[in-house]
Amino acid sequence: MTATLLQLQSSAIQLRDAIEYPAGVLNKILFKDNNCQYSLFCLAAGTEISEHTSSRNATVNVLEGKGILTLEGKDIVLEPGMFVFMPAKAIHALKAEENLAFILTLSEVN
Repeated sequence: MTATLLQLQSSAIQLRDAIEYPAGVLNKILFKDNNCQYSLFCLAAGTEISEHTSSRNATVNVLEGKGILTLEGKDIVLEPGMFVFMPAKAIHALKAEENLAFILTLSEVN
């Protein structure tokens, strides 16, 4: 079970303190409600997530590291400061070229 790090009331977290790189993929849910889920993803260098889709819209906000997001057949270089929007059902895959940390936000489709 993944614990949610923040509660429903106003709260804050220092993301630098939450980033860690075990082998593979680490997913820490920061906050979740009925409409959105905000997660910190940390991928160790060389980790790959195979092609898949999501039933929800998604955004990626890169915090540190470098990777390649293949989104609907197009390669996008992920580096700090990069923001990506992925509509629901978009085919995508990911490879971390360096240790890679990002915030993934999933939101309901209207």
